[in-house]
Amino acid sequence: AARALAPGVGAGRWSLLPPSEPDPTRRAAALARVLLDRHGVLTRAVAPAEGVASSFRAVYRVLTEMENAGAVRRGYFLEHLGGSQFALPGAVDELREDAREREQLTAALARAGNGGSTGRRRDPALLLAATDPANPYGAAVAWPPPTNGARSHRPGRKAGAVVVLVAGMPALYMERGGRTLLTFTTGEPLAAACRCLADAARAGRLGRIVIHQVDGAAVLARAGAEPVGVEPEAALRAAGFRLTPRGLRV
Repeated sequence: AARALAPGVGAGRWSLLPPSEPDPTRRAAALARVLLDRHGVLTRAVAPAEGVASSFRAVYRVLTEMENAGAVRRGYFLEHLGGSQFALPGAVDELREDAREREQLTAALARAGNGGSTGRRRDPALLLAATDPANPYGAAVAWPPPTNGARSHRPGRKAGAVVVLVAGMPALYMERGGRTLLTFTTGEPLAAACRCLADAARAGRLGRIVIHQVDGAAVLARAGAEPVGVEPEAALRAAGFRLTPRGLRV
């Protein structure tokens, strides 16, 4: 009778998880494998962002043993990240291939900025959560300075914030709620990033956003002067944002 009144209560597929591994070396080895799978190239710089700064010494010892066993490579793969870098087999080849694709994409963006076409069906922009491991900025790599030198707002790996990467470089950073926006580039990369942001807003991925400030300046304060060229407001409007009494929104 109780099941008939409340069907499905307590139902489902259950399994007993194994007990926690007591051996610290095994735990460090498991953590090293997870970090390598997540980042491809592992450095000490990612430890704070991953919340493992206190245990990275043990991970480093495991990585050294993995290098001796030929499971990982140690080298200077990425500039400005120190010499203690460990990479999975094949990661270096992927980095080289990515560098070639990035050069081609940068050239295509330059052609598009001169009135040509990128030759791609979609814009080469990618929107990520600022805390996503796929976003290295603010973790292994420092954020670049904003385009217009805005000092009132700084990018960070904050919950709810998003970043738009174009050809692997940050183009836009939007705070949680969409009230403030920072730009890191100009020209066609900025236009592609704004289109990506507008598409995500239309699809409902960002919730209801109204941009009040761009690079530290209120958008309504500059509403009287028509933006020209590739200023952020012009790129946002071209992407589909419209000026309202509250700010820019799709």
